[in-house]
Amino acid sequence: MRLPIYQVDAFTDTVFGGNPAAVVPLEDWLPDDRLLAIAAENHLSETAFFVPDGGGYALRWFTPEVEVDLCGHATLATAFVIDRFLRPAGADGLTFRTRQAGTLTVTRDGDTYVMDFPSRPPLPVDTPHPDLLPALGGPPPRAVLAARDYLVVYDDAAAVRGLVPDMVRLAGLDRHGVCVTAPGEGGVDFVSRFFAPAFGIPEDPVTGSAHCTLIPYWARRLGRDRLEARQVSRRGGVLACALAGDRVRIGGTAVLYLEGHIRV
Repeated sequence: MRLPIYQVDAFTDTVFGGNPAAVVPLEDWLPDDRLLAIAAENHLSETAFFVPDGGGYALRWFTPEVEVDLCGHATLATAFVIDRFLRPAGADGLTFRTRQAGTLTVTRDGDTYVMDFPSRPPLPVDTPHPDLLPALGGPPPRAVLAARDYLVVYDDAAAVRGLVPDMVRLAGLDRHGVCVTAPGEGGVDFVSRFFAPAFGIPEDPVTGSAHCTLIPYWARRLGRDRLEARQVSRRGGVLACALAGDRVRIGGTAVLYLEGHIRV
C-alpha cells in the first residue's frame, strides 16, 4: 500500500524550527497496530492520521509508543496540509472529530492557523509524586499543579531553561507528562518546556496540548485573556494564545519540510 506523507514544522515559519509532525492522509482507517508502526518508523513526537468524515475529518495522533488524547502541533500541521495541498480551509475553517478531545476547529488568519481546543485548568497538588522534583532538579518551584500533566511553576525563565531532567525518573511518574513554566522575557508573557519520556517523547519541542493548561493558568495569574508564549526547547516555538470561556485558542504558523510517499 502506497500512502502520501508530509512532514511539517509547526509553530514556526522556518524549517528546522518548531515541532516536526508527520501527517498521513487516509481514505479509511488502517488497523491500530499499523498506525502505531508507522508512527514508530517516523520517530517523531507525533504522527497525525485523518480520514474524511462528513464535511470534516476524523483525526488521531500517535507517538512512537502510544495513541494520545490530544496533540496541538500535529493538528496545526494537519490543517496546514489540508489547506495548502488538499483543499482550502474556506471561511468556516476545518472541523476535526477526535476520539477523546471532542470536536476541534482550525481557522486561518493570514499565515496563522488558530486552533480551538478545550481548556484544562490546573489544580494545586498537595502531594506530587516523590520523584517529580528530584527528577527535574533545579531550584525549588513556586507551585506544583496538575491537569492531564504536572505543571511546575518557577520564578524566572532562566530556571526553566536551565533544567536538565532525569528522564528515567520522569518516565516513572503518575501523569502523562511534565510541563515547566515561568514568566516570560523579551515581550513574551510566559515560557515553558514539556517532557513525556514515558510516551516516547523525552522533550517535546513545542506542545500545543500543554497550552490547554498553561493558558488558563497564566490568564488568571496575569489578568489577561490574550497572551504570547514561547516554548524554550532547543528548536523553540512561538504561540499566540487566548482564553475563551471553557475553550482556548492557540495560533501558530507552519512550514513544509518533506512531501512524499510511504509503502506499508
